Amino acid sequence: MKCKEIVKILEQLSPGKYACEWDNVGLLVGRKDKEIHRIMIALDASKDVVTRAVKENVDMLITHHPMIFSAIKQINEEQFIGEKVLSLAEKGICYYAMHTNFDSVGGMAELAAGERYLNLSDMHPIHISNEACAEDGQGMGRYGRLPKPMTAEQVSEYVKERFGLSFVILYQSEEQKDKVFEKIAVMPGSGKSDMKKVVREGYELYLTGDYGHHDGIDAMDMGLTVIDASHYGLEHIFVNYIAEHLENMLNGSDVQIVEADIGGPARVI
Repeated sequence: MKCKEIVKILEQLSPGKYACEWDNVGLLVGRKDKEIHRIMIALDASKDVVTRAVKENVDMLITHHPMIFSAIKQINEEQFIGEKVLSLAEKGICYYAMHTNFDSVGGMAELAAGERYLNLSDMHPIHISNEACAEDGQGMGRYGRLPKPMTAEQVSEYVKERFGLSFVILYQSEEQKDKVFEKIAVMPGSGKSDMKKVVREGYELYLTGDYGHHDGIDAMDMGLTVIDASHYGLEHIFVNYIAEHLENMLNGSDVQIVEADIGGPARVI
């Protein structure tokens, strides 16, 4: 099966038109006519993942986060991104990224908030990223109702269990520690930029990642409780989901799918 046929399957799931303008999605390295026999799925095209892809002789690497975001003026071994591009290109490995298009459609938020993980009800998007999303009622993140009323600590334990995490970080003021929540806003990845919108929409519990000390204080001052499950924590589900999707779509073909969920970049010691 050719690379362009795999790309067609992925773009039927999450069309590129739903990506943010600043994003860089699609086939970033490689030839469309390359014959694909072995595909690796990962969250990031880190050096460890690229090295593994080369070592395991895959023909195509698919990640959520794009390895290339901004313009690159040099492709050589002295630039760490250039080195990874060279490693893939020299082995003829095609590289495809599906980022904010997958966040909006088909898709990260729907998967994280849906029955398989958080099992929310009455869901609708938080962030409408472009005109295509607005026209089709699509978007990133989800507002929704929890399966049952819970305190923030209970929701934190629920998130850890459902996403297979060893820790989350809870930002909550003293006056809210015993509060029972019935609804939640969920933004897989980094959701700091939507914090004020979440508050304006009347939500007091926010599950996301990439919060820092000052962001957490700002949230608490606004009456918002934040569960930071890390950027990796809510998005590593991409790997297994895309692997299963391709296996279903490619049923009967000789294409092998390899999952490379190598864990988050940070550890709590």
